[in-house]
Order: sequence, then structure tokens, then C-alpha cells
Amino acid sequence: MVPAVPVLEPRPSLAIVGSAARFPVRRAFCIGRNYAAHALEMGGNPDREPPFFFMKLAEAIQPIENSAETPLAYPAMTSDYHHEVELVVALASGGKDIAEKDAMKHVYGFAAGLDMTRRDLQGEAKKLGRPWEIAKSADASGPVGPITPASDAFSLKGNIRLTVDGKVRQDATMAAMIWSVPEQIAILSRYFELKAGDLIFTGTPEGVAAVTRGQVMTVDIEGVTPITVRLV
Repeated sequence: MVPAVPVLEPRPSLAIVGSAARFPVRRAFCIGRNYAAHALEMGGNPDREPPFFFMKLAEAIQPIENSAETPLAYPAMTSDYHHEVELVVALASGGKDIAEKDAMKHVYGFAAGLDMTRRDLQGEAKKLGRPWEIAKSADASGPVGPITPASDAFSLKGNIRLTVDGKVRQDATMAAMIWSVPEQIAILSRYFELKAGDLIFTGTPEGVAAVTRGQVMTVDIEGVTPITVRLV
């Protein structure tokens, strides 16, 4: 007798500001070391390194519905869990070999996000030349707030900030990105056929550090809904 086919949980979806509809998440791409000061604090050289990307499992995306404080689970197998505040770009369409000048036409909107990282496991993976997924794709390691639909009023040069228990840890402007959002979309489309539902985590400024259970993180990115999470 053939066993019953497993029933899978639905893929994550994100709230949309001003709409009852939801944005379905297909894949999550992340760019590494996209702010010069962060590249330096992680031992890189922003003047020499080409852009590089890694993946975060779509199932690791944790929808945050509004700006109210939301519990976020501290994952297993780490004692060094780090915050990385990031602007998240949501794509409405895609394609291959997208020209940089056309890249923003594919953007549905923007959201506040965190690329939470098991830094101890990432450090071990780097030493051994292993992939990063075990460090980057812990359950609920990608909290993302409601998507603000793209408009001419949104500035990719606005402030990006993270506080922990009310104290500023990361504070920069998105103008400090080494590789702009259009450049990231264009470069990614050379390697993958981008499609609707894809997310791009656009990099984190300097100031990444460990957080522990009970601490409260607030992400405040100019132009999108802020998010606040408490590690539990």
C-alpha cells in the first residue's frame, strides 16, 4: 500500500501595508558585507571584494504583522546569536540578465528585517570552508515586517537603525550600501532567474553583536513599518 502523501505547511507570507492581501515568499537571497564598516568589522576588505550572496531558507522567514512587540524564538545549538538589521526588498516580477536601469521596475515593495545569525556556527563554517546555511537559516531567523509598496516617495538613502533594550547598536544610512539595490537585482539575475515572491536582504551596517533571551530588538528603517521583537 502506498503511504499517504505528506501535507506540507503553507509557505510564509508577509503582510502588506494598506491591503488585506498577503505577499507570498518564494526565496530569500542575502548579500554579504554590503556596508564598508561592517565588512571591516567582519575581517573583509570592501575595496577589493566583489559582491557575494547566500541563501536563507524561505521557511526561516518569520512574518511580523505590525509594530507591536512580537516574541521571537532563540534557536538551538548556539550561544552566540547575532542581530543584523537589513532593508528587505520584495520582488513582484523578475527575469534573467536584468539591466540595472530596469531593476526597480521589478520591485513590489520594501520591509524592515533581521538576518539573525548563529555566529559561532558561522565562524566554524568559515574556518572549515563549509556552507553557511546552518548558521543563517535557523527557524524564525528572518523576521520581516509588513511590506510597504514601492513608490517614488521611498528613498534608498534613508536611515537604518537597530536598538537593543532601547540602546542603539546599529545606525547608518542606506546610501552607504556598497552595492545598490538595482545593482543587487541585476547581479543576482545573472545567476538565477528571479521571480515574483523573491526577497532580497540588502546587507547590514556595522555594529552586529550578540543578543540573549529576554532582550528586545527594534528595527527602524526610514519609510517602512518598524518591527520590535523579544527573544524568548
